[in-house]
Amino acid sequence: METQTEELKINFESRIDFTNLKDKLDSLCREIARIIIGQQEWVDLLLTAILADGHVLVEGVPGVAKTLMAKVLARLIDADFCRIQFTPDLMPSDVLGTSVFMPSTGQFEYRKGPVFTNILLVDEINRSPAKTQAALFEVMEERQITNDGREYRMDYPFLVIATQNPVEHEGTYRLPEAQLDRFIFKISVGYPTFEEEMQVLRLHDSGEIMDWEKLSPVLGIEELKELRKQIMQVRVDEKIKAYIVRLVEMTRESGWLYLGASPRASLALMKGAKAYAALQGRDFVVPEDIIRLAQPVFRHRIQLSAERELEGVSVDQVITQLAAKVEVPR
Repeated sequence: METQTEELKINFESRIDFTNLKDKLDSLCREIARIIIGQQEWVDLLLTAILADGHVLVEGVPGVAKTLMAKVLARLIDADFCRIQFTPDLMPSDVLGTSVFMPSTGQFEYRKGPVFTNILLVDEINRSPAKTQAALFEVMEERQITNDGREYRMDYPFLVIATQNPVEHEGTYRLPEAQLDRFIFKISVGYPTFEEEMQVLRLHDSGEIMDWEKLSPVLGIEELKELRKQIMQVRVDEKIKAYIVRLVEMTRESGWLYLGASPRASLALMKGAKAYAALQGRDFVVPEDIIRLAQPVFRHRIQLSAERELEGVSVDQVITQLAAKVEVPR
């Protein structure tokens, strides 16, 4: 009995206090809600991604506040923000920067591009051809770019939020799998509910809608760094890790899929689950966290077989069906 009591005492004392983290994130959510009406899932996944130090791909029809959300987030964490509109004629140098010859010195000088920021919004990423899309490969994975053999590091933090329109196909270029795999989540942003849209109309009609530029920062960059360190301490039981691997393996073995998830998906699911658990005020991951994040982690990393596509089955439906086949740890 005494030994068991001592073990319980050790476990209790080793718990991580996420009160400060949850208070900060609750404040962030409240401030976002002053500008963005509804879209709670979108907010939760975006905050999870920034805590997990991952980039996000956002898919949604025009007018659902994708760009506004990125601006609001940058404002609230006191981070630099830059937006790049991807177009068919955009060149890699327009994103990364280029070396310019300086007659005064007789040497080339590197002029940094808009990618050198904290939060980079890549609007309509599928509007530019593969050459320009590939300009983001290195910077998304390694947080640096290489120009003329010299490496340039990004400032901390660095987050790419890329958007694309799901209903337009003319003049667009499909993102390569290697680039899609670099996004921790693919977030699908839908239409607001009736009540949410009514609230938007009321606020605009009365002039009470708040200008995002008037928001005050809630979280500093140094505070974000500390919160990320706390996230790393969230516990992931061996059974949960095995559950993640079995889910990923299921995507590789399924005859419903042409392409399964990569090892990056396993890491994304674990890192995302740790951040999501902390958002809920927990210092440990539960199976429900994994189930909750399975769709945003997998939906851009897997490809349906030709038969499933002809049947009109969606990727999210397949993910749900595959997850149902894996035993949930208890």
